[in-house]
Amino acid sequence: METIVKSKNAEVKISIDRPFTIIGEKINPTGRKILAGKIKEGDYDYVLGLAEKQIKMGADILDVNVGVPGIDEVEVLPKVAKLVSDSFDVPICLDSANRDALAAALAVLPGKPLVNSVNGEEDSLAKVLPVVKEYGASVIGLTMDDDGIPTDVETRVSIAEKIINRAAKLGISETDIVIDPLVLTVGADSNAAMVTLGTIELVRKEFGVNINLGASNVSFGLPDRHTVNQAFLALAIGKGATCAITDPIKLTSIIRASDLLIGRDANAMRFIKNFRLVSKEAEGK
Repeated sequence: METIVKSKNAEVKISIDRPFTIIGEKINPTGRKILAGKIKEGDYDYVLGLAEKQIKMGADILDVNVGVPGIDEVEVLPKVAKLVSDSFDVPICLDSANRDALAAALAVLPGKPLVNSVNGEEDSLAKVLPVVKEYGASVIGLTMDDDGIPTDVETRVSIAEKIINRAAKLGISETDIVIDPLVLTVGADSNAAMVTLGTIELVRKEFGVNINLGASNVSFGLPDRHTVNQAFLALAIGKGATCAITDPIKLTSIIRASDLLIGRDANAMRFIKNFRLVSKEAEGK
Protein backbone atom coordinates (compact mmCIF):
# COMPACT_ATOMS: atom_id res chain seq x y z
CA MET A 1 0.00 0.00 0.00
CA GLU A 2 1.45 3.34 -1.06
CA THR A 3 0.71 6.70 0.53
CA ILE A 4 1.70 9.40 -1.95
CA VAL A 5 2.68 12.88 -0.78
CA LYS A 6 3.61 15.57 -3.29
CA SER A 7 5.12 19.02 -3.60
CA LYS A 8 4.96 21.00 -6.84
CA ASN A 9 7.25 18.61 -8.71
CA ALA A 10 8.51 16.03 -6.22
CA GLU A 11 6.67 12.90 -5.13
CA VAL A 12 7.30 10.73 -2.07
CA LYS A 13 5.81 7.24 -1.87
CA ILE A 14 5.52 5.85 1.65
CA SER A 15 5.43 2.06 1.52
CA ILE A 16 6.68 -1.07 3.27
CA ASP A 17 8.42 -2.01 0.02
CA ARG A 18 10.37 1.24 -0.19
CA PRO A 19 13.09 2.83 1.93
CA PHE A 20 11.88 4.31 5.20
CA THR A 21 10.48 7.84 4.80
CA ILE A 22 12.00 10.57 6.96
CA ILE A 23 9.78 13.51 7.94
CA GLY A 24 12.03 16.24 9.31
CA GLU A 25 10.83 17.39 12.73
CA LYS A 26 12.83 20.56 13.35
CA ILE A 27 10.38 23.23 12.14
CA ASN A 28 8.44 22.91 15.38
CA PRO A 29 8.85 25.56 18.09
CA THR A 30 7.95 23.22 20.96
CA GLY A 31 10.98 23.29 23.25
CA ARG A 32 12.95 25.42 20.77
CA LYS A 33 13.17 28.98 22.09
CA ILE A 34 15.12 30.44 19.18
CA LEU A 35 12.66 29.12 16.59
CA ALA A 36 9.68 30.25 18.66
CA GLY A 37 11.15 33.75 18.87
CA LYS A 38 11.84 33.92 15.13
CA ILE A 39 8.29 32.84 14.30
CA LYS A 40 6.87 35.47 16.66
CA GLU A 41 9.05 38.12 15.03
CA GLY A 42 8.10 37.01 11.52
CA ASP A 43 11.78 36.34 10.75
CA TYR A 44 11.64 33.20 8.63
CA ASP A 45 15.24 32.99 7.40
CA TYR A 46 15.96 30.74 10.39
CA VAL A 47 13.08 28.47 9.35
CA LEU A 48 14.49 28.19 5.83
CA GLY A 49 17.89 27.31 7.27
CA LEU A 50 16.35 24.46 9.25
CA ALA A 51 14.56 23.26 6.14
CA GLU A 52 17.73 23.30 4.04
CA LYS A 53 19.79 21.44 6.63
CA GLN A 54 17.19 18.71 7.09
CA ILE A 55 16.80 18.12 3.35
CA LYS A 56 20.58 17.93 2.96
CA MET A 57 20.77 15.29 5.70
CA GLY A 58 18.05 13.06 4.30
CA ALA A 59 14.57 14.42 5.04
CA ASP A 60 12.03 13.35 2.41
CA ILE A 61 9.17 15.47 3.80
CA LEU A 62 9.26 18.51 6.11
CA ASP A 63 6.96 18.86 9.09
CA VAL A 64 5.85 22.50 9.58
CA ASN A 65 4.49 23.55 12.96
CA VAL A 66 4.09 27.20 14.01
CA GLY A 67 2.35 26.61 17.33
CA VAL A 68 3.71 29.51 19.34
CA PRO A 69 1.43 30.95 22.05
CA GLY A 70 -0.08 34.24 21.00
CA ILE A 71 0.29 33.94 17.23
CA ASP A 72 -2.53 33.57 14.74
CA GLU A 73 -2.00 30.09 13.26
CA VAL A 74 -4.60 30.71 10.56
CA GLU A 75 -2.39 33.50 9.23
CA VAL A 76 1.07 32.15 10.01
CA LEU A 77 0.84 28.43 9.12
CA PRO A 78 -0.03 28.99 5.44
CA LYS A 79 2.58 31.75 5.19
CA VAL A 80 5.41 29.62 6.58
CA ALA A 81 4.36 26.40 4.82
CA LYS A 82 4.10 28.20 1.47
CA LEU A 83 7.48 29.88 1.98
CA VAL A 84 9.15 26.53 2.69
CA SER A 85 7.36 24.91 -0.26
CA ASP A 86 8.32 27.74 -2.63
CA SER A 87 11.95 27.66 -1.47
CA PHE A 88 12.45 23.88 -1.56
CA ASP A 89 10.67 21.39 -3.80
CA VAL A 90 9.81 19.01 -0.98
CA PRO A 91 6.41 17.78 0.27
CA ILE A 92 5.02 19.40 3.40
CA CYS A 93 3.51 17.81 6.50
CA LEU A 94 1.18 20.38 8.08
CA ASP A 95 1.40 20.01 11.85
CA SER A 96 -1.55 21.63 13.63
CA ALA A 97 -4.69 20.77 15.57
CA ASN A 98 -6.34 23.96 14.30
CA ARG A 99 -8.87 23.06 11.60
CA ASP A 100 -8.98 26.58 10.13
CA ALA A 101 -5.18 26.84 10.01
CA LEU A 102 -4.99 23.50 8.21
CA ALA A 103 -7.60 24.58 5.68
CA ALA A 104 -5.83 27.89 5.05
CA ALA A 105 -2.49 26.14 4.47
CA LEU A 106 -3.95 23.38 2.30
CA ALA A 107 -5.56 26.05 0.12
CA VAL A 108 -2.20 27.59 -0.82
CA LEU A 109 0.13 24.58 -0.99
CA PRO A 110 0.84 22.82 -4.30
CA GLY A 111 0.76 19.05 -4.69
CA LYS A 112 -0.60 16.77 -2.01
CA PRO A 113 0.46 17.58 1.56
CA LEU A 114 0.29 15.32 4.60
CA VAL A 115 -1.81 16.52 7.56
CA ASN A 116 -0.57 15.91 11.10
CA SER A 117 -3.02 14.98 12.45
CA VAL A 118 -6.45 13.55 13.26
CA ASN A 119 -7.19 11.28 16.21
CA GLY A 120 -10.06 9.17 17.50
CA GLU A 121 -11.70 11.98 19.46
CA GLU A 122 -15.11 12.80 18.04
CA ASP A 123 -14.30 16.50 17.77
CA SER A 124 -11.09 15.80 15.87
CA LEU A 125 -12.74 13.36 13.46
CA ALA A 126 -15.57 15.81 12.75
CA LYS A 127 -13.28 18.77 12.12
CA VAL A 128 -10.16 17.40 10.45
CA LEU A 129 -11.35 14.60 8.15
CA PRO A 130 -13.68 16.81 6.05
CA VAL A 131 -10.79 19.23 5.43
CA VAL A 132 -8.53 16.35 4.40
CA LYS A 133 -11.19 15.15 1.99
CA GLU A 134 -11.90 18.62 0.59
CA TYR A 135 -8.26 19.26 -0.33
CA GLY A 136 -7.32 15.70 -1.28
CA ALA A 137 -4.57 15.44 1.32
CA SER A 138 -3.22 12.46 3.22
CA VAL A 139 -3.49 12.36 7.01
CA ILE A 140 -1.77 10.89 10.05
CA GLY A 141 -4.18 9.22 12.48
CA LEU A 142 -3.15 9.13 16.14
CA THR A 143 -4.32 6.15 18.20
CA MET A 144 -5.87 8.17 21.03
CA ASP A 145 -9.48 9.13 21.68
CA ASP A 146 -11.71 10.94 24.15
CA ASP A 147 -10.43 8.64 26.90
CA GLY A 148 -6.81 9.58 26.25
CA ILE A 149 -3.91 7.38 25.13
CA PRO A 150 -4.60 3.68 25.75
CA THR A 151 -1.96 1.62 27.54
CA ASP A 152 -2.73 -1.58 25.64
CA VAL A 153 -2.26 -2.71 22.05
CA GLU A 154 -5.83 -3.80 21.39
CA THR A 155 -7.43 -0.45 22.23
CA ARG A 156 -4.95 1.46 20.11
CA VAL A 157 -5.67 -0.85 17.19
CA SER A 158 -9.42 -0.38 17.65
CA ILE A 159 -8.93 3.40 17.47
CA ALA A 160 -6.90 2.97 14.29
CA GLU A 161 -9.82 1.00 12.85
CA LYS A 162 -12.24 3.73 13.92
CA ILE A 163 -10.21 6.40 12.13
CA ILE A 164 -9.90 4.30 8.98
CA ASN A 165 -13.64 3.55 8.94
CA ARG A 166 -14.69 7.15 9.55
CA ALA A 167 -12.35 8.31 6.80
CA ALA A 168 -13.82 5.71 4.44
CA LYS A 169 -17.32 7.09 5.04
CA LEU A 170 -16.10 10.42 3.66
CA GLY A 171 -14.47 8.76 0.68
CA ILE A 172 -10.90 8.96 1.99
CA SER A 173 -8.93 5.91 0.87
CA GLU A 174 -6.90 3.73 3.23
CA THR A 175 -3.90 4.67 1.12
CA ASP A 176 -4.25 8.22 2.41
CA ILE A 177 -4.32 7.18 6.08
CA VAL A 178 -1.03 6.84 7.96
CA ILE A 179 -1.55 5.43 11.45
CA ASP A 180 0.60 6.68 14.33
CA PRO A 181 0.59 4.11 17.18
CA LEU A 182 1.96 6.75 19.57
CA VAL A 183 5.25 6.57 21.41
CA LEU A 184 5.49 7.26 25.13
CA THR A 185 8.64 7.42 27.22
CA VAL A 186 10.04 4.23 28.66
CA GLY A 187 11.43 6.36 31.45
CA ALA A 188 7.94 6.50 32.94
CA ASP A 189 6.67 3.09 31.80
CA SER A 190 9.10 0.30 30.89
CA ASN A 191 6.37 -1.36 28.78
CA ALA A 192 5.63 1.76 26.70
CA ALA A 193 7.83 0.81 23.75
CA MET A 194 6.51 -2.76 23.72
CA VAL A 195 2.94 -1.47 23.44
CA THR A 196 3.91 0.73 20.51
CA LEU A 197 5.81 -2.06 18.78
CA GLY A 198 2.89 -4.44 19.30
CA THR A 199 0.51 -1.87 17.85
CA ILE A 200 2.71 -1.43 14.78
CA GLU A 201 2.73 -5.16 14.18
CA LEU A 202 -1.02 -5.63 14.60
CA VAL A 203 -2.03 -2.54 12.59
CA ARG A 204 0.20 -3.73 9.77
CA LYS A 205 -1.34 -7.21 9.92
CA GLU A 206 -4.98 -6.11 10.21
CA PHE A 207 -5.12 -3.11 7.87
CA GLY A 208 -1.92 -2.95 5.82
CA VAL A 209 -1.76 0.84 6.11
CA ASN A 210 1.40 2.86 6.47
CA ILE A 211 2.64 3.61 9.97
CA ASN A 212 4.30 6.75 11.33
CA LEU A 213 6.21 7.38 14.55
CA GLY A 214 7.16 10.39 16.61
CA ALA A 215 10.26 8.43 17.45
CA SER A 216 12.15 10.64 19.90
CA ASN A 217 9.38 10.58 22.53
CA VAL A 218 10.50 7.12 23.63
CA SER A 219 13.63 8.45 25.36
CA PHE A 220 12.21 11.54 27.06
CA GLY A 221 13.68 12.06 30.53
CA LEU A 222 16.50 9.53 30.04
CA PRO A 223 20.26 9.97 29.65
CA ASP A 224 21.90 9.07 26.34
CA ARG A 225 18.65 9.65 24.48
CA HIS A 226 20.30 9.22 21.10
CA THR A 227 21.18 5.58 21.75
CA VAL A 228 17.65 4.79 22.94
CA ASN A 229 16.13 6.52 19.90
CA GLN A 230 18.40 4.60 17.53
CA ALA A 231 17.53 1.24 19.08
CA PHE A 232 13.82 1.98 19.07
CA LEU A 233 13.78 3.12 15.44
CA ALA A 234 15.54 -0.04 14.30
CA LEU A 235 13.03 -2.21 16.20
CA ALA A 236 10.06 -0.22 14.87
CA ILE A 237 11.26 -0.45 11.27
CA GLY A 238 11.62 -4.20 11.73
CA LYS A 239 8.01 -4.41 12.95
CA GLY A 240 6.66 -2.53 9.93
CA ALA A 241 6.81 1.23 10.56
CA THR A 242 7.26 3.05 7.26
CA CYS A 243 7.90 6.68 8.23
CA ALA A 244 8.80 8.83 11.22
CA ILE A 245 8.71 12.46 12.24
CA THR A 246 12.25 12.63 13.53
CA ASP A 247 15.64 14.33 13.41
CA PRO A 248 17.29 13.59 10.06
CA ILE A 249 20.56 15.10 11.23
CA LYS A 250 20.96 12.60 14.07
CA LEU A 251 18.98 9.56 12.91
CA THR A 252 19.31 9.15 9.15
CA SER A 253 22.32 6.86 9.63
CA ILE A 254 20.42 4.28 11.71
CA ILE A 255 17.51 4.45 9.27
CA ARG A 256 19.77 3.84 6.27
CA ALA A 257 21.42 0.93 8.10
CA SER A 258 18.03 -0.59 8.94
CA ASP A 259 16.89 -0.32 5.32
CA LEU A 260 20.11 -1.96 4.19
CA LEU A 261 19.72 -4.91 6.57
CA ILE A 262 16.15 -5.68 5.51
CA GLY A 263 16.88 -5.58 1.81
CA ARG A 264 15.62 -2.12 0.88
CA ASP A 265 18.92 -0.66 -0.34
CA ALA A 266 20.34 -2.33 -3.45
CA ASN A 267 24.15 -2.51 -3.35
CA ALA A 268 24.11 -0.39 -0.16
CA MET A 269 24.01 2.75 -2.33
CA ARG A 270 21.87 4.88 0.01
CA PHE A 271 23.82 3.77 3.06
CA ILE A 272 27.15 4.62 1.43
CA LYS A 273 25.89 7.98 0.16
CA ASN A 274 24.74 8.90 3.66
CA PHE A 275 28.04 7.74 5.20
CA ARG A 276 30.00 9.97 2.82
CA LEU A 277 27.72 12.93 3.56
CA VAL A 278 27.99 12.50 7.32
CA SER A 279 31.77 12.10 7.07
CA LYS A 280 32.05 15.26 4.97
CA GLU A 281 29.90 17.18 7.47
CA ALA A 282 32.10 15.99 10.34
CA GLU A 283 35.24 17.09 8.52
CA GLY A 284 33.76 20.53 7.97
CA LYS A 285 33.25 21.15 11.69
